Amino acid sequence: MEEANRIIADLKKGIIKPIYFLMGEEPYYIDYISSYIDQNLLSEEEKGFNQVVLYGRDVKLDEVVSQAKRYPMMAERQVVIVKEAQDLSREILATSDNKKNVLEAYAENPQQTTVLVFCYKYKKLDKRKKVYKNIAKTGVVMESKKLYENQVGDWIRKAMSSRGYTIEPKAALMLVEFLGTDLGKISNELDKLTIILPKGSTITPAAIEENIGISKDFNNFELRKAVGARDVLKAHRIVNYFSQNPKDNPMVLTITLLFGFFQSLMTYHGLPSKDKNTVAKALKVNPYFVGEYVTAAQHYPMKQVSQIINLLRDADVKSKGVGAYNLSQGDLLKELLVRIMN
Repeated sequence: MEEANRIIADLKKGIIKPIYFLMGEEPYYIDYISSYIDQNLLSEEEKGFNQVVLYGRDVKLDEVVSQAKRYPMMAERQVVIVKEAQDLSREILATSDNKKNVLEAYAENPQQTTVLVFCYKYKKLDKRKKVYKNIAKTGVVMESKKLYENQVGDWIRKAMSSRGYTIEPKAALMLVEFLGTDLGKISNELDKLTIILPKGSTITPAAIEENIGISKDFNNFELRKAVGARDVLKAHRIVNYFSQNPKDNPMVLTITLLFGFFQSLMTYHGLPSKDKNTVAKALKVNPYFVGEYVTAAQHYPMKQVSQIINLLRDADVKSKGVGAYNLSQGDLLKELLVRIMN
Protein backbone atom coordinates (compact mmCIF):
# COMPACT_ATOMS: atom_id res chain seq x y z
CA MET A 1 0.00 0.00 0.00
CA GLU A 2 1.65 3.19 -1.22
CA GLU A 3 0.18 5.43 1.47
CA ALA A 4 1.55 3.24 4.26
CA ASN A 5 4.98 3.21 2.64
CA ARG A 6 4.91 7.02 2.33
CA ILE A 7 4.08 7.35 6.03
CA ILE A 8 6.99 5.07 6.97
CA ALA A 9 9.30 6.97 4.59
CA ASP A 10 8.32 10.28 6.24
CA LEU A 11 8.90 8.84 9.70
CA LYS A 12 12.36 7.71 8.66
CA LYS A 13 13.09 11.25 7.45
CA GLY A 14 11.99 12.70 10.78
CA ILE A 15 8.69 14.06 9.42
CA ILE A 16 6.55 13.16 12.42
CA LYS A 17 2.94 14.21 12.98
CA PRO A 18 1.27 14.57 16.38
CA ILE A 19 -1.66 12.25 15.51
CA TYR A 20 -1.88 9.10 13.41
CA PHE A 21 -5.39 7.73 12.95
CA LEU A 22 -4.97 4.33 11.27
CA MET A 23 -8.30 2.82 10.24
CA GLY A 24 -9.88 0.33 7.88
CA GLU A 25 -10.74 -3.27 7.07
CA GLU A 26 -7.16 -4.50 6.50
CA PRO A 27 -5.32 -4.68 9.85
CA TYR A 28 -1.93 -5.50 8.28
CA TYR A 29 -0.99 -1.90 7.41
CA ILE A 30 -2.37 -0.56 10.69
CA ASP A 31 -0.06 -2.96 12.55
CA TYR A 32 2.79 -2.20 10.14
CA ILE A 33 2.81 1.52 10.91
CA SER A 34 1.99 1.31 14.62
CA SER A 35 4.75 -1.31 15.09
CA TYR A 36 7.26 0.91 13.33
CA ILE A 37 6.34 3.84 15.58
CA ASP A 38 6.44 1.57 18.64
CA GLN A 39 9.92 0.28 17.82
CA ASN A 40 11.68 3.27 16.29
CA LEU A 41 10.55 6.69 17.51
CA LEU A 42 12.10 6.44 20.97
CA SER A 43 15.29 4.86 22.23
CA GLU A 44 15.03 2.00 24.71
CA GLU A 45 16.08 4.37 27.50
CA GLU A 46 13.37 6.89 26.59
CA LYS A 47 10.56 4.32 26.34
CA GLY A 48 10.38 3.67 30.07
CA PHE A 49 8.90 7.08 30.88
CA ASN A 50 7.65 8.22 27.50
CA GLN A 51 5.93 5.35 25.70
CA VAL A 52 2.46 4.16 26.67
CA VAL A 53 0.27 1.49 25.08
CA LEU A 54 -3.43 1.70 25.91
CA TYR A 55 -6.34 -0.52 24.88
CA GLY A 56 -9.67 0.86 23.77
CA ARG A 57 -11.65 -1.62 25.83
CA ASP A 58 -9.87 -0.54 29.04
CA VAL A 59 -9.83 3.27 28.84
CA LYS A 60 -12.05 6.26 28.21
CA LEU A 61 -11.29 8.73 25.45
CA ASP A 62 -10.72 11.58 27.90
CA GLU A 63 -8.04 9.42 29.62
CA VAL A 64 -6.31 8.95 26.25
CA VAL A 65 -6.37 12.69 25.58
CA SER A 66 -5.21 13.46 29.11
CA GLN A 67 -2.24 11.13 28.57
CA ALA A 68 -1.51 12.79 25.21
CA LYS A 69 -1.38 16.24 26.86
CA ARG A 70 1.45 15.22 29.18
CA TYR A 71 4.95 16.48 28.50
CA PRO A 72 7.76 14.00 27.85
CA MET A 73 10.37 13.31 30.54
CA MET A 74 14.00 13.74 29.50
CA ALA A 75 13.11 13.12 25.86
CA GLU A 76 12.09 15.09 22.80
CA ARG A 77 8.68 13.45 22.60
CA GLN A 78 6.37 10.84 24.08
CA VAL A 79 4.45 8.13 22.18
CA VAL A 80 0.90 7.07 23.05
CA ILE A 81 -0.47 4.10 21.11
CA VAL A 82 -4.14 3.18 21.43
CA LYS A 83 -4.73 -0.40 20.30
CA GLU A 84 -8.25 -1.70 19.62
CA ALA A 85 -9.31 1.92 19.29
CA GLN A 86 -12.49 0.77 17.55
CA ASP A 87 -13.78 -0.02 21.02
CA LEU A 88 -13.83 3.75 21.58
CA SER A 89 -16.04 4.34 18.52
CA ARG A 90 -18.99 5.68 20.48
CA GLU A 91 -16.85 8.30 22.22
CA ILE A 92 -14.79 9.17 19.14
CA LEU A 93 -17.94 9.75 17.08
CA ALA A 94 -19.95 11.41 19.87
CA THR A 95 -21.41 14.80 19.04
CA SER A 96 -23.05 17.44 21.21
CA ASP A 97 -24.71 20.77 20.59
CA ASN A 98 -23.03 22.24 23.66
CA LYS A 99 -19.42 21.11 23.39
CA LYS A 100 -16.92 19.58 21.02
CA ASN A 101 -16.04 15.92 20.98
CA VAL A 102 -12.94 15.50 23.21
CA LEU A 103 -10.81 14.14 20.35
CA GLU A 104 -12.17 16.71 17.93
CA ALA A 105 -11.11 19.46 20.34
CA TYR A 106 -7.67 17.92 20.96
CA ALA A 107 -7.02 17.49 17.24
CA GLU A 108 -7.50 21.23 16.65
CA ASN A 109 -4.40 21.94 18.71
CA PRO A 110 -2.58 18.70 19.52
CA GLN A 111 0.42 18.47 21.83
CA GLN A 112 3.40 18.78 19.47
CA THR A 113 5.69 16.75 21.72
CA THR A 114 3.29 13.77 21.65
CA VAL A 115 2.79 11.18 18.92
CA LEU A 116 -0.73 9.84 19.45
CA VAL A 117 -1.55 6.71 17.43
CA PHE A 118 -5.03 5.21 17.07
CA CYS A 119 -5.30 1.64 15.73
CA TYR A 120 -8.92 1.73 14.58
CA LYS A 121 -9.40 -1.67 12.94
CA TYR A 122 -12.30 -2.91 10.78
CA LYS A 123 -14.01 0.47 10.87
CA LYS A 124 -13.46 3.95 9.49
CA LEU A 125 -14.38 7.52 10.31
CA ASP A 126 -16.89 9.40 8.24
CA LYS A 127 -14.92 11.99 6.25
CA ARG A 128 -17.76 14.47 6.70
CA LYS A 129 -17.35 14.48 10.48
CA LYS A 130 -15.53 17.35 12.14
CA VAL A 131 -13.33 14.95 14.10
CA TYR A 132 -12.05 13.44 10.85
CA LYS A 133 -11.38 16.87 9.33
CA ASN A 134 -9.53 18.09 12.40
CA ILE A 135 -7.30 15.02 12.59
CA ALA A 136 -6.57 15.14 8.86
CA LYS A 137 -5.61 18.83 9.16
CA THR A 138 -3.08 18.46 11.97
CA GLY A 139 -2.14 14.79 11.70
CA VAL A 140 -2.44 11.77 9.42
CA VAL A 141 -5.51 9.70 8.63
CA MET A 142 -4.84 6.47 6.75
CA GLU A 143 -7.51 4.07 5.51
CA SER A 144 -6.22 0.52 5.12
CA LYS A 145 -8.46 -1.14 2.54
CA LYS A 146 -8.91 -4.88 2.14
CA LEU A 147 -7.35 -6.22 -1.03
CA TYR A 148 -9.44 -8.13 -3.52
CA GLU A 149 -8.32 -11.72 -4.05
CA ASN A 150 -7.02 -10.94 -7.54
CA GLN A 151 -4.76 -8.24 -6.07
CA VAL A 152 -3.09 -10.40 -3.44
CA GLY A 153 -0.82 -12.30 -5.84
CA ASP A 154 0.76 -9.04 -6.99
CA TRP A 155 1.09 -7.93 -3.35
CA ILE A 156 2.98 -11.16 -2.59
CA ARG A 157 5.30 -10.60 -5.55
CA LYS A 158 6.12 -7.07 -4.39
CA ALA A 159 6.53 -8.19 -0.78
CA MET A 160 9.01 -10.88 -1.79
CA SER A 161 10.83 -8.49 -4.10
CA SER A 162 11.32 -6.05 -1.22
CA ARG A 163 12.86 -8.92 0.75
CA GLY A 164 15.22 -9.79 -2.11
CA TYR A 165 13.33 -12.79 -3.51
CA THR A 166 11.22 -13.64 -6.54
CA ILE A 167 8.18 -15.91 -6.55
CA GLU A 168 6.57 -17.90 -9.33
CA PRO A 169 2.92 -16.99 -10.12
CA LYS A 170 1.67 -20.48 -9.29
CA ALA A 171 3.43 -20.39 -5.92
CA ALA A 172 1.80 -17.04 -5.11
CA LEU A 173 -1.59 -18.39 -6.13
CA MET A 174 -1.14 -21.41 -3.86
CA LEU A 175 -0.59 -19.04 -0.92
CA VAL A 176 -3.69 -17.01 -1.79
CA GLU A 177 -5.80 -20.15 -2.11
CA PHE A 178 -4.55 -21.54 1.20
CA LEU A 179 -4.45 -18.33 3.27
CA GLY A 180 -7.05 -16.15 1.55
CA THR A 181 -6.60 -12.37 1.62
CA ASP A 182 -5.29 -12.11 5.20
CA LEU A 183 -2.07 -10.17 4.61
CA GLY A 184 -0.89 -10.73 8.16
CA LYS A 185 -1.00 -14.52 7.79
CA ILE A 186 0.59 -14.35 4.35
CA SER A 187 3.36 -12.07 5.59
CA ASN A 188 4.13 -14.49 8.44
CA GLU A 189 4.49 -17.36 5.96
CA LEU A 190 6.70 -15.24 3.70
CA ASP A 191 8.90 -14.43 6.68
CA LYS A 192 9.32 -18.16 7.33
CA LEU A 193 10.40 -18.70 3.73
CA THR A 194 13.02 -15.94 3.97
CA ILE A 195 14.47 -17.61 7.06
CA ILE A 196 14.67 -21.01 5.37
CA LEU A 197 15.70 -20.03 1.84
CA PRO A 198 18.80 -18.00 0.90
CA LYS A 199 18.33 -14.43 -0.26
CA GLY A 200 17.98 -14.15 -4.02
CA SER A 201 16.07 -17.44 -4.30
CA THR A 202 13.01 -17.95 -6.46
CA ILE A 203 10.06 -19.26 -4.47
CA THR A 204 8.61 -22.23 -6.37
CA PRO A 205 5.48 -24.35 -5.81
CA ALA A 206 7.78 -27.11 -4.55
CA ALA A 207 9.21 -24.70 -1.93
CA ILE A 208 5.68 -23.81 -0.82
CA GLU A 209 4.77 -27.49 -0.50
CA GLU A 210 7.93 -28.41 1.37
CA ASN A 211 8.06 -25.48 3.77
CA ILE A 212 4.43 -24.46 4.27
CA GLY A 213 2.64 -27.75 3.71
CA ILE A 214 0.41 -26.84 0.77
CA SER A 215 0.27 -29.60 -1.87
CA LYS A 216 1.56 -28.39 -5.23
CA ASP A 217 -0.34 -31.13 -7.10
CA PHE A 218 -3.60 -31.50 -5.17
CA ASN A 219 -5.12 -28.07 -4.74
CA ASN A 220 -7.91 -25.97 -6.19
CA PHE A 221 -5.55 -24.26 -8.61
CA GLU A 222 -4.61 -27.60 -10.17
CA LEU A 223 -8.25 -28.72 -10.17
CA ARG A 224 -9.28 -25.56 -12.02
CA LYS A 225 -6.51 -26.12 -14.52
CA ALA A 226 -7.48 -29.78 -15.06
CA VAL A 227 -11.16 -28.93 -15.48
CA GLY A 228 -10.33 -26.16 -17.95
CA ALA A 229 -8.22 -28.59 -20.02
CA ARG A 230 -10.86 -31.34 -19.70
CA ASP A 231 -8.22 -33.57 -18.14
CA VAL A 232 -10.74 -35.98 -16.62
CA LEU A 233 -8.23 -38.33 -15.01
CA LYS A 234 -6.28 -35.58 -13.26
CA ALA A 235 -9.44 -33.77 -12.11
CA HIS A 236 -10.85 -36.96 -10.57
CA ARG A 237 -7.55 -37.69 -8.81
CA ILE A 238 -7.63 -34.26 -7.21
CA VAL A 239 -11.29 -34.58 -6.19
CA ASN A 240 -10.59 -37.99 -4.67
CA TYR A 241 -7.77 -36.41 -2.66
CA PHE A 242 -10.16 -33.65 -1.54
CA SER A 243 -12.77 -36.22 -0.43
CA GLN A 244 -10.14 -37.96 1.69
CA ASN A 245 -9.00 -34.64 3.24
CA PRO A 246 -12.26 -32.63 3.55
CA LYS A 247 -11.11 -30.41 6.44
CA ASP A 248 -8.15 -29.10 4.44
CA ASN A 249 -10.18 -28.78 1.24
CA PRO A 250 -13.66 -27.39 2.04
CA MET A 251 -16.13 -27.75 -0.81
CA VAL A 252 -17.35 -24.18 -0.48
CA LEU A 253 -13.86 -22.93 -1.40
CA THR A 254 -13.65 -25.27 -4.40
CA ILE A 255 -17.05 -24.20 -5.72
CA THR A 256 -16.23 -20.53 -5.21
CA LEU A 257 -13.00 -20.85 -7.19
CA LEU A 258 -14.63 -22.83 -10.02
CA PHE A 259 -17.53 -20.39 -10.13
CA GLY A 260 -15.13 -17.47 -10.47
CA PHE A 261 -13.18 -19.31 -13.18
CA PHE A 262 -16.24 -19.99 -15.32
CA GLN A 263 -17.57 -16.47 -14.79
CA SER A 264 -14.24 -15.17 -16.10
CA LEU A 265 -14.41 -17.66 -18.97
CA MET A 266 -17.81 -16.23 -19.90
CA THR A 267 -16.23 -12.78 -19.94
CA TYR A 268 -13.37 -14.12 -22.07
CA HIS A 269 -15.81 -15.45 -24.68
CA GLY A 270 -17.36 -12.00 -24.94
CA LEU A 271 -14.12 -10.07 -25.42
CA PRO A 272 -13.72 -8.57 -28.91
CA SER A 273 -9.93 -8.89 -28.61
CA LYS A 274 -8.18 -11.98 -27.31
CA ASP A 275 -4.78 -10.28 -27.02
CA LYS A 276 -2.95 -11.62 -23.95
CA ASN A 277 -2.58 -8.27 -22.16
CA THR A 278 -6.16 -7.25 -23.01
CA VAL A 279 -7.47 -10.52 -21.58
CA ALA A 280 -5.31 -10.21 -18.44
CA LYS A 281 -6.61 -6.71 -17.80
CA ALA A 282 -10.25 -7.61 -18.46
CA LEU A 283 -10.14 -10.72 -16.27
CA LYS A 284 -7.91 -9.08 -13.65
CA VAL A 285 -5.41 -11.94 -13.71
CA ASN A 286 -1.67 -12.26 -14.16
CA PRO A 287 -0.83 -12.69 -17.88
CA TYR A 288 0.81 -15.96 -16.86
CA PHE A 289 -2.67 -17.48 -16.38
CA VAL A 290 -4.27 -16.28 -19.64
CA GLY A 291 -3.31 -19.53 -21.37
CA GLU A 292 -5.69 -21.40 -19.06
CA TYR A 293 -8.62 -19.40 -20.36
CA VAL A 294 -7.54 -19.86 -23.97
CA THR A 295 -7.45 -23.64 -23.41
CA ALA A 296 -10.75 -23.72 -21.50
CA ALA A 297 -12.52 -21.66 -24.17
CA GLN A 298 -11.62 -24.35 -26.71
CA HIS A 299 -13.30 -27.01 -24.54
CA TYR A 300 -16.29 -25.03 -23.25
CA PRO A 301 -18.32 -22.85 -25.65
CA MET A 302 -20.26 -19.94 -24.20
CA LYS A 303 -23.59 -21.81 -24.05
CA GLN A 304 -22.01 -24.62 -22.04
CA VAL A 305 -20.25 -22.16 -19.72
CA SER A 306 -23.64 -20.68 -18.87
CA GLN A 307 -24.97 -24.16 -18.07
CA ILE A 308 -21.93 -24.92 -15.88
CA ILE A 309 -22.43 -21.73 -13.89
CA ASN A 310 -25.98 -22.94 -13.12
CA LEU A 311 -24.58 -26.35 -12.12
CA LEU A 312 -22.20 -24.64 -9.71
CA ARG A 313 -25.01 -22.61 -8.18
CA ASP A 314 -26.98 -25.84 -7.69
CA ALA A 315 -23.95 -27.57 -6.13
CA ASP A 316 -23.45 -24.64 -3.77
CA VAL A 317 -27.02 -25.02 -2.50
CA LYS A 318 -26.59 -28.79 -2.09
CA SER A 319 -23.30 -28.32 -0.22
CA LYS A 320 -25.31 -26.39 2.36
CA GLY A 321 -27.66 -29.35 2.88
CA VAL A 322 -30.56 -28.41 0.62
CA GLY A 323 -31.75 -31.39 -1.46
CA ALA A 324 -28.47 -33.28 -1.06
CA TYR A 325 -30.04 -36.48 0.34
CA ASN A 326 -27.26 -36.89 2.93
CA LEU A 327 -24.50 -37.09 0.31
CA SER A 328 -21.00 -36.30 1.56
CA GLN A 329 -19.24 -33.24 0.20
CA GLY A 330 -16.80 -35.56 -1.55
CA ASP A 331 -19.65 -37.33 -3.38
CA LEU A 332 -21.26 -34.01 -4.25
CA LEU A 333 -18.00 -32.79 -5.73
CA LYS A 334 -17.53 -35.99 -7.76
CA GLU A 335 -21.09 -35.65 -9.08
CA LEU A 336 -20.44 -32.02 -9.99
CA LEU A 337 -17.27 -32.94 -11.84
CA VAL A 338 -19.07 -35.56 -13.93
CA ARG A 339 -21.81 -33.08 -14.86
CA ILE A 340 -19.29 -30.40 -15.84
CA MET A 341 -16.91 -32.53 -17.88
CA ASN A 342 -19.33 -34.96 -19.60
